[in-house]
Amino acid sequence: MHLLAALQDQGLGHIERLPVSLRMLLETMLRHCDGIRVLPEHVRALCGWTPTGARTQELPFVPARILLQDLNGVPLIADLAAMRDTAQANGWPASLIEPQVPVDLVVDHSVQVDHQGNKQALALNMSTEFERNAERFMFLKWGERAFRGVNVVAPGIGICHQVNLERLATGVSCTNGIYHPDSVVCPDSHTTMINGLGILGWGVGGIEAEAGMLGQPIFLLTPNVVGVELCGELRPGVTSTDAVLAITERLRKEKVVGDFVEFIGKGAAGLSVPTRATIANMAPEYGAFIGFFPPDEKTLSYYADTGRATEHVQAYLMQQGLLGIPSAEQIDYTRVVRIDLSAVVPSVAGPRRPQDRIELSRLPEGFAAFLQELNPLPAGNRPKGWVESASSSRILPDGAPELHHGDLLLAAITSCTNTSNLTVMVAAGLLARNATSLGLNVPKHVKTSMAPGSRVVTALLEKAKLLASLEKLGFAVVAYGCTTCIGNSGPLPASIETFVADNDIVACSVLSGNRNFEGRIHASIRANYLASPPLVVAFALAGRMDIDLTTQPVAHSPTGKPVYLRELWPSDEEIDRVIRSMVSPEMFLDAYTLTAEKVGPWADIKAPEGDIYQWPESHYIVRPPFFDDFDTEPPKRAPLAGARALGIFGHSLTTDHISPAGSIPSASAAGTYLQSLGITQHDFNGYGARRGNHEVMIRGTFAHARIKNLVVPRRADGSFQEGGYTVLQPTRSVTSIFDAAMAYHESGTPAFVFGGQEYGTGSARDWAAKGTKLLHVAAVIVSSFERIHRLNLVLMGVMPLEFAEGHSAESLGLTGNETFDLLGLESLSPRQAALLNIRYEDGRTASAPLVLRLDTPIEVSYYLHGGITPYVLRQMFSRQQR
Repeated sequence: MHLLAALQDQGLGHIERLPVSLRMLLETMLRHCDGIRVLPEHVRALCGWTPTGARTQELPFVPARILLQDLNGVPLIADLAAMRDTAQANGWPASLIEPQVPVDLVVDHSVQVDHQGNKQALALNMSTEFERNAERFMFLKWGERAFRGVNVVAPGIGICHQVNLERLATGVSCTNGIYHPDSVVCPDSHTTMINGLGILGWGVGGIEAEAGMLGQPIFLLTPNVVGVELCGELRPGVTSTDAVLAITERLRKEKVVGDFVEFIGKGAAGLSVPTRATIANMAPEYGAFIGFFPPDEKTLSYYADTGRATEHVQAYLMQQGLLGIPSAEQIDYTRVVRIDLSAVVPSVAGPRRPQDRIELSRLPEGFAAFLQELNPLPAGNRPKGWVESASSSRILPDGAPELHHGDLLLAAITSCTNTSNLTVMVAAGLLARNATSLGLNVPKHVKTSMAPGSRVVTALLEKAKLLASLEKLGFAVVAYGCTTCIGNSGPLPASIETFVADNDIVACSVLSGNRNFEGRIHASIRANYLASPPLVVAFALAGRMDIDLTTQPVAHSPTGKPVYLRELWPSDEEIDRVIRSMVSPEMFLDAYTLTAEKVGPWADIKAPEGDIYQWPESHYIVRPPFFDDFDTEPPKRAPLAGARALGIFGHSLTTDHISPAGSIPSASAAGTYLQSLGITQHDFNGYGARRGNHEVMIRGTFAHARIKNLVVPRRADGSFQEGGYTVLQPTRSVTSIFDAAMAYHESGTPAFVFGGQEYGTGSARDWAAKGTKLLHVAAVIVSSFERIHRLNLVLMGVMPLEFAEGHSAESLGLTGNETFDLLGLESLSPRQAALLNIRYEDGRTASAPLVLRLDTPIEVSYYLHGGITPYVLRQMFSRQQR
């Protein structure tokens, strides 16, 4: 054990006044202080942390383990396999490339909701999943055998973050006889869910996780730490989902982006661990680096309740002074934000962002405002399908739907965010039981599904005799994986999609997830709302979202009697009674001792043997090109002059817009490519499943159906031409971003991407940066970056720059017809000044000051080497030569 108190005894700082999250980080740095990866000055710098000090020091973090899900795991294993090829080609042993920390890879992102509404849906969806992903699963089985320390959790077990919370996390680990706090990183933003269990962890870029697997520290700037003091307690009928939506809204307004957030006070101590995990899960939505709850007695109880040992955890935390949620007065925080839990009211969030909370009673007003935003036209000049007020949808005699704005097409109980909280899942089951007892049904136009994050949920609902009621309303289990929340919602009936498209219907979805960005849930649905599981069931019964469930009836009974939400909502006492009487440690142990044979044909998959992958012909797993023409010396830098704008984008462009995600349209560059290989649209699968094939992925980068590239001229009616298009200069021909990028590359013309505020917000999608790199984008120049995406660009060797205050693509009047030069970057240093010279088509010139967003010396090194993996390889080869 590395005692933190010893640092204070040596006069290195007031360690007991440091935020608990920083003490956890300090222990990790102290334990790995080897004079190479972690230096003594790093430890001293964190010991001397002050609440408002300068944030220029970079801190190295070596996590205890790496968590992956299959969408990012497949390309990372592929990269490691390609690195072994490169090592062998340079005369070094393949075994040089080996994970240096334990890696858990949970296969949870490959299943889609093709079947729903009946008890057979789970088996049918899993069968389709294995059929579609046979090549990927075979590759993962090879990887598990080829690389030491890689553990693959088979499909059908659960969602990675919920599996992490309920099973993988240890609280305190023992490595080489030394006890230390558990810690984890994962290339998925919602890794912060584990902060609810008092474990340090966050989302990183996929390439950063790869470097972590190879033993490289993950660097972060010394953070501000905001103490969020929770007081009071949630009122009866208010769920953990309501709490997290209120906290997300408040902390967004408090501008905690990039900060450590540490929850403290009696209100935090009073929350259950699943509720803490729900709040921590949403840290990316309020913009924080982490949303940390210090471990306490409830943490220890959760380990015991889920069948894990607690004695060593308690002993270690007590000896290190890390047990217990502090008050604001005990710790030195950068600032303290106070939130009263008793003021939280039932809410949803939407229709496009998680932080846009709407009180339940104001939902009709909020939806009307959204319609007006989409269609700001005077009465008498409405587009097709416009209705002033939505009414109950009808099914016409020929079976074709008649839908209205506000009608609900998807209702999904999904995502680790809420399905890990058994309280809200039982509430959903009890509400369904109450509804079915009154003869209520979900309208036929609503596609319902339930995809729990682990099998514990189903075991509880079944034991409590609540699963049957959910199934009767169409909420049968469709998968144990990440589905609707990431766009794996599956198809809607063709007649519905046609009607929506032909009549410009603004249809809705409601889900118990964490993301609702435009176009993410389903391409046909414009308005997407986040809500608690019981509210998902309630809205499904209503069949629409433009309704005030606090005053209007949810539905009518078969006798015509109005039924209100207050009649269906279970009491907190009833929910608690079910959980206390039904939940046991054995329930968790049984859920995670399932053999692969019980959850699908995983054991039957035949995988190749050997340390080197032979790269058979495949349309799913293709050798990545990042190490082609690898040289042991860094590449020479070319001047960035005469560049063209590949894209100019507005504010809040998300990684969902940039990264290939969801289904592959047949007319897209990726769809055209697959068809050229003889693959029919039926067999396209989604982008996620093809993340191991860079040829598909680069064609899908910046190709989102709703992306608006301001380079492309508007249509005659003033509307945007949405999709992955740009204008190729100097011919001014409209073409795909992929084709234009290849043309610029072949002609030796540097390509730039411009953006507004919060560029790259959303999930930590590594392909948003990988695709940018493979499109040969030399620089991304924006008003501000989201934290993870900026770092991902650096890790791929793409230069990130920000406009200095007072300048932007908009203020400069950029249209895409200009040429650009970047000046002042002959030698690089962190956050140095640069200059963008602009030549307009009419002969005018202008310049704009920029800031280079290579924030630390190590980031400069990564960029100069062309990315972090070439840097790591060169470091390994250098050590091997010595």
